[in-house]
Amino acid sequence: MEIIKKKGYLTGFTLIEVMITVIIIAILSAIAIPNFLKGANTARKKACIGNLMKIDAAKEQYALDYNLSSGASVTDAQINTYMKGGAPSCPSDGTYTYGNIGTDPTCSLKVSKGHEL
Repeated sequence: MEIIKKKGYLTGFTLIEVMITVIIIAILSAIAIPNFLKGANTARKKACIGNLMKIDAAKEQYALDYNLSSGASVTDAQINTYMKGGAPSCPSDGTYTYGNIGTDPTCSLKVSKGHEL
């Protein structure tokens, strides 16, 4: 910032003006940052639920193709072949348990972060 001298007075920002600006920015940051973090966690949860729905749809398709009844056991590898791109991964670093035909797949973060169908 360049300070210009006009008719004996210095022009520029006073210390009070700078302090008020810094305080306003700090208040806005205190409001915005928690909301941003909450939004990111919500997005991760919804992406995980979407992955669980994808796994469940692949299990149902596999059961239809091989005429399996509810309760039949399947491996993750068998189901992964029915999903484009292979096995999905939890965006919050959880792990998926596919389970038997007729049961919902689960995420290891089901209890702690609400990642469930």
